[in-house]
Amino acid sequence: MRLYAFHINSSACSGCKTCQAACKDKNDLKPGINWRRVYDIQGGEWISENGAFVSVPFAYNLSLSCFNCETPRCVNACPTRAMYENENGLIVIDPALCMGCRYCEWVCPYGAPQYDSELKIMTKCNLCEEYIITGKKPSCVDSCPMRALDFGPYDEIVEEYGTIARVYPLPDPALTGPGMIISPHKDSKKASPESAEVNFREDI
Repeated sequence: MRLYAFHINSSACSGCKTCQAACKDKNDLKPGINWRRVYDIQGGEWISENGAFVSVPFAYNLSLSCFNCETPRCVNACPTRAMYENENGLIVIDPALCMGCRYCEWVCPYGAPQYDSELKIMTKCNLCEEYIITGKKPSCVDSCPMRALDFGPYDEIVEEYGTIARVYPLPDPALTGPGMIISPHKDSKKASPESAEVNFREDI
Protein backbone atom coordinates (compact mmCIF):
# COMPACT_ATOMS: atom_id res chain seq x y z
CA MET A 1 0.00 0.00 0.00
CA ARG A 2 1.34 3.42 -0.94
CA LEU A 3 1.46 5.65 2.12
CA TYR A 4 2.64 8.90 0.55
CA ALA A 5 2.60 10.64 -2.80
CA PHE A 6 4.09 13.65 -4.53
CA HIS A 7 1.94 15.79 -6.78
CA ILE A 8 3.70 17.35 -9.78
CA ASN A 9 1.93 20.19 -11.54
CA SER A 10 3.85 20.22 -14.81
CA SER A 11 1.95 23.26 -16.06
CA ALA A 12 3.18 25.31 -13.09
CA CYS A 13 6.80 24.12 -13.14
CA SER A 14 9.09 26.78 -14.59
CA GLY A 15 12.21 24.61 -14.54
CA CYS A 16 13.96 26.92 -12.07
CA LYS A 17 15.47 23.95 -10.16
CA THR A 18 14.86 25.53 -6.75
CA CYS A 19 13.56 22.13 -5.58
CA GLN A 20 16.75 20.47 -6.79
CA ALA A 21 18.91 23.08 -5.08
CA ALA A 22 16.94 22.79 -1.82
CA CYS A 23 17.39 19.01 -1.84
CA LYS A 24 21.12 19.27 -2.45
CA ASP A 25 21.49 21.88 0.28
CA LYS A 26 19.40 20.08 2.88
CA ASN A 27 21.15 16.75 2.31
CA ASP A 28 24.64 18.18 1.61
CA LEU A 29 24.86 16.23 -1.66
CA LYS A 30 28.07 16.02 -3.64
CA PRO A 31 28.37 17.19 -7.26
CA GLY A 32 26.91 14.56 -9.54
CA ILE A 33 24.46 13.24 -6.94
CA ASN A 34 20.95 14.56 -7.53
CA TRP A 35 18.18 13.02 -5.48
CA ARG A 36 15.75 15.41 -7.17
CA ARG A 37 16.16 16.24 -10.83
CA VAL A 38 14.31 18.67 -13.10
CA TYR A 39 13.97 17.43 -16.67
CA ASP A 40 13.27 19.60 -19.68
CA ILE A 41 11.13 18.04 -22.40
CA GLN A 42 11.05 19.98 -25.63
CA GLY A 43 10.24 19.49 -29.26
CA GLY A 44 8.00 20.63 -32.07
CA GLU A 45 7.12 20.29 -35.71
CA TRP A 46 6.50 22.22 -38.88
CA ILE A 47 2.95 22.50 -40.16
CA SER A 48 1.49 23.92 -43.35
CA GLU A 49 -0.66 26.97 -42.69
CA ASN A 50 -2.07 29.32 -45.35
CA GLY A 51 0.49 28.20 -47.88
CA ALA A 52 3.48 28.56 -45.55
CA PHE A 53 5.28 26.28 -43.14
CA VAL A 54 5.01 27.36 -39.52
CA SER A 55 7.04 26.08 -36.58
CA VAL A 56 4.98 24.77 -33.64
CA PRO A 57 7.31 24.27 -30.67
CA PHE A 58 6.46 22.90 -27.21
CA ALA A 59 8.27 22.50 -23.90
CA TYR A 60 7.51 21.49 -20.34
CA ASN A 61 9.33 20.40 -17.20
CA LEU A 62 9.11 17.46 -14.81
CA SER A 63 10.57 17.41 -11.30
CA LEU A 64 11.41 13.82 -10.34
CA SER A 65 12.79 12.02 -7.30
CA CYS A 66 12.14 8.77 -5.44
CA PHE A 67 8.42 7.99 -5.44
CA ASN A 68 8.50 5.31 -2.71
CA CYS A 69 6.87 2.78 -5.03
CA GLU A 70 4.33 0.21 -3.97
CA THR A 71 6.35 -2.47 -5.79
CA PRO A 72 9.90 -1.11 -5.52
CA ARG A 73 12.17 -2.71 -8.08
CA CYS A 74 15.18 -1.32 -6.25
CA VAL A 75 14.36 -3.40 -3.14
CA ASN A 76 13.73 -6.54 -5.17
CA ALA A 77 17.00 -6.15 -7.09
CA CYS A 78 19.29 -5.53 -4.09
CA PRO A 79 21.37 -8.69 -3.46
CA THR A 80 22.46 -7.65 0.05
CA ARG A 81 19.09 -6.31 1.27
CA ALA A 82 20.69 -2.91 1.79
CA MET A 83 17.63 -1.38 0.15
CA TYR A 84 14.58 -2.00 2.31
CA GLU A 85 11.30 -0.58 3.59
CA ASN A 86 11.70 0.80 7.10
CA GLU A 87 9.28 1.07 10.01
CA ASN A 88 7.83 4.30 8.60
CA GLY A 89 6.99 2.68 5.28
CA LEU A 90 9.81 4.45 3.41
CA ILE A 91 12.35 2.87 1.06
CA VAL A 92 15.82 3.57 2.45
CA ILE A 93 19.40 2.27 2.15
CA ASP A 94 21.56 0.72 4.86
CA PRO A 95 25.04 1.96 3.86
CA ALA A 96 26.69 -0.75 5.97
CA LEU A 97 25.13 -3.42 3.75
CA CYS A 98 25.45 -1.67 0.38
CA MET A 99 28.27 -2.99 -1.82
CA GLY A 100 27.75 -0.48 -4.62
CA CYS A 101 26.74 -3.01 -7.27
CA ARG A 102 24.30 -0.44 -8.72
CA TYR A 103 21.60 -3.00 -9.50
CA CYS A 104 19.03 -0.72 -7.87
CA GLU A 105 20.10 2.12 -10.16
CA TRP A 106 19.70 -0.03 -13.25
CA VAL A 107 16.18 -1.23 -12.44
CA CYS A 108 14.63 2.01 -11.11
CA PRO A 109 12.60 3.62 -13.93
CA TYR A 110 12.80 7.03 -12.22
CA GLY A 111 16.57 7.25 -11.69
CA ALA A 112 16.17 7.57 -7.93
CA PRO A 113 19.19 5.62 -6.59
CA GLN A 114 22.36 7.68 -7.02
CA TYR A 115 25.88 6.26 -6.86
CA ASP A 116 28.48 7.89 -4.60
CA SER A 117 31.77 7.26 -6.43
CA GLU A 118 33.84 8.29 -3.40
CA LEU A 119 32.16 6.03 -0.86
CA LYS A 120 31.40 3.32 -3.46
CA ILE A 121 27.81 2.97 -2.27
CA MET A 122 24.34 3.94 -3.40
CA THR A 123 22.36 6.86 -2.01
CA LYS A 124 18.78 8.02 -2.52
CA CYS A 125 16.04 10.40 -1.44
CA ASN A 126 14.33 9.38 1.80
CA LEU A 127 11.45 11.85 1.29
CA CYS A 128 12.91 13.97 4.13
CA GLU A 129 11.78 11.32 6.59
CA GLU A 130 12.62 13.38 9.64
CA TYR A 131 10.28 16.08 8.32
CA ILE A 132 7.27 14.02 7.28
CA ILE A 133 7.05 12.00 10.50
CA THR A 134 6.53 15.32 12.30
CA GLY A 135 3.91 16.52 9.82
CA LYS A 136 6.16 18.72 7.67
CA LYS A 137 6.61 18.42 3.92
CA PRO A 138 9.89 17.56 2.14
CA SER A 139 12.26 20.46 1.53
CA CYS A 140 11.79 20.29 -2.23
CA VAL A 141 8.04 20.85 -1.86
CA ASP A 142 8.26 23.79 0.52
CA SER A 143 10.99 25.46 -1.55
CA CYS A 144 9.06 25.56 -4.86
CA PRO A 145 8.27 29.22 -5.68
CA MET A 146 5.58 28.18 -8.18
CA ARG A 147 3.93 25.68 -5.79
CA ALA A 148 4.30 23.09 -8.55
CA LEU A 149 4.98 20.37 -5.98
CA ASP A 150 2.83 18.99 -3.20
CA PHE A 151 3.15 16.02 -0.87
CA GLY A 152 0.93 14.12 1.53
CA PRO A 153 -0.82 10.85 2.28
CA TYR A 154 -1.44 9.00 -0.98
CA ASP A 155 -5.23 8.87 -0.65
CA GLU A 156 -5.43 12.61 0.05
CA ILE A 157 -3.24 13.49 -2.93
CA VAL A 158 -5.37 11.30 -5.20
CA GLU A 159 -8.57 12.84 -3.85
CA GLU A 160 -7.30 16.35 -4.52
CA TYR A 161 -5.45 15.90 -7.80
CA GLY A 162 -6.79 12.77 -9.52
CA THR A 163 -5.03 9.59 -10.64
CA ILE A 164 -2.84 10.50 -13.64
CA ALA A 165 0.66 9.15 -13.05
CA ARG A 166 2.08 9.09 -16.56
CA VAL A 167 3.18 11.63 -19.14
CA TYR A 168 6.01 11.33 -21.63
CA PRO A 169 8.75 10.22 -20.94
CA LEU A 170 7.67 8.48 -17.70
CA PRO A 171 7.06 4.71 -17.74
CA ASP A 172 3.79 2.87 -17.20
CA PRO A 173 2.97 3.32 -13.48
CA ALA A 174 1.79 -0.30 -13.39
CA LEU A 175 5.48 -1.31 -13.40
CA THR A 176 6.13 -0.11 -9.85
CA GLY A 177 3.05 1.68 -8.48
CA PRO A 178 4.80 5.01 -7.80
CA GLY A 179 3.60 7.40 -5.10
CA MET A 180 3.18 10.18 -7.63
CA ILE A 181 0.30 12.04 -9.28
CA ILE A 182 0.76 14.42 -12.20
CA SER A 183 -1.22 17.36 -13.47
CA PRO A 184 0.04 17.23 -17.06
CA HIS A 185 1.19 20.21 -19.09
CA LYS A 186 -1.14 20.87 -22.01
CA ASP A 187 1.68 20.14 -24.47
CA SER A 188 2.56 16.74 -23.00
CA LYS A 189 0.19 15.06 -25.50
CA LYS A 190 2.46 16.27 -28.30
CA ALA A 191 5.55 14.58 -26.88
CA SER A 192 6.81 11.19 -28.03
CA PRO A 193 10.17 9.53 -28.72
CA GLU A 194 9.92 10.85 -32.29
CA SER A 195 8.91 14.43 -31.46
CA ALA A 196 10.70 15.37 -28.24
CA GLU A 197 14.09 15.52 -26.55
CA VAL A 198 14.55 14.90 -22.83
CA ASN A 199 17.32 16.87 -21.14
CA PHE A 200 18.74 17.06 -17.66
CA ARG A 201 21.37 19.72 -17.26
CA GLU A 202 23.23 19.47 -13.98
CA ASP A 203 24.15 23.11 -13.60
CA ILE A 204 23.88 23.33 -9.81
